[in-house]
Amino acid sequence: MQSETHAAIVGGSLAGLLMGRVLADHFDRVTIIERDAYPDQPIPRKGVPHSRFPHTLMIRGQQILESLFPGLRAELIDAGAIELDSLNDLAFLTPAGWAARSASNLSLLSCSRDLLDWSIRRRVATLPNVQFLTETSVRGLLTDTEHKKIIGVSLHQRNAETNTELRADLIVDASGKASHTPDWLRALGYESPPEIEVNAFVGYVARIYQPPADRSIDWKMVFMPAAPPQRHRGGAIFPIEGDRWIISLAGGDRDYPPTNEAGFLAFARTLPSPIIADMIERSTPLTPIYAYYGNENRLRQYDQCSLPTHLIVVGHAACSLNPTYGQAMTVAALEAMTVDRFFQHHAIRNLDTQTHQLQQQLAKAHQEAWSAAIGMDYRYQSTQSQSINATTRFVNWYWEQLMALSLDRASVFRTFLEVLHLIKPSIVLFRPAILVPVLVRVVMQRWQRFLLHSKSKLTTH
Repeated sequence: MQSETHAAIVGGSLAGLLMGRVLADHFDRVTIIERDAYPDQPIPRKGVPHSRFPHTLMIRGQQILESLFPGLRAELIDAGAIELDSLNDLAFLTPAGWAARSASNLSLLSCSRDLLDWSIRRRVATLPNVQFLTETSVRGLLTDTEHKKIIGVSLHQRNAETNTELRADLIVDASGKASHTPDWLRALGYESPPEIEVNAFVGYVARIYQPPADRSIDWKMVFMPAAPPQRHRGGAIFPIEGDRWIISLAGGDRDYPPTNEAGFLAFARTLPSPIIADMIERSTPLTPIYAYYGNENRLRQYDQCSLPTHLIVVGHAACSLNPTYGQAMTVAALEAMTVDRFFQHHAIRNLDTQTHQLQQQLAKAHQEAWSAAIGMDYRYQSTQSQSINATTRFVNWYWEQLMALSLDRASVFRTFLEVLHLIKPSIVLFRPAILVPVLVRVVMQRWQRFLLHSKSKLTTH
């Protein structure tokens, strides 16, 4: 008789919850280990300190979540999530000006991270073969006698006097940026994975507001990203449930927004449009001003090192992204689908030889988002990492041309949003329909500069 199969997930935030959902289809039993006590309503908790800040679930992420949790979209809307047209209801300020807007089918949901996590957690909790161990931390990995296979984890429950052991056929580290897997691997005689860090020293502050009752606006969301190296300040207004706004300000190159009243408003006044500052003055604050730092990009390349089998690392524990670009939750969803597809075609017993293959597939799931995030952050003057190569410089230059072209071409901005939302690969931005207008625009600009220069020389003579 075949023994019961068991998967244990370290970390019960979004990445861990999504892993729990897909692994429940392939394992007899799934245990999600979370060091916090979960709140019984959608409110912030200690383990997700950034939940008070704007979170975007990209359209591709929404599609995946709806496939995993049918009816989730309607449930979120019933709870107050705001449905908006990404192309028509979003006021997006590019470095060249406001992007063109038009009606589209690129529908986006906007809500608090707390509501999203709480809704998904309730769904996962209804699965009969999923168990939560809360207020429990993992102290280390258990291995076979040769240290080649992970067979479980050592646990410590809050207020307990001793540790306990939990055996499992698969261990998933979804514990986030504070992951201890590198330390645990060293303790077993393995090398830590190679790491790449790209740090633009971005800091965020945010506050929840009650919007003005008499607001007369033609948008539902405002996004003014920084445009380094010239402009390293940005801001956003995100609608969330309860007819509230999260207003957030961000600064790179260590130009962090203040957390006091006067400084918060003064910082907003330095943005290239007065919209956010005006809304701050007209809205009613509902919370203190919260700050969040440590927004570096960090990639732990578990796919490129020797690891014991039956262990995989996902989410921020493997790939942490600057949240400015809003792709992390969708990456977690893509990773969950990657694991689901793997076990549709591979037996659990094959993890003895195929765990590394699965980790390689997970690396591919976050590669597009990683490349986009570091490409943008390399534009900051204080970025601390490897030298920028010619490809990255070209991509950054091309992005500037795209943004300028999007001012009067809604089709270009739509394609850009489809790439941003991970619906389409970035290569579509280089198709002739976009590449040719970009090149024509550049040639025309240079021709005009040449004519002006020639005219100036003739005038002086």
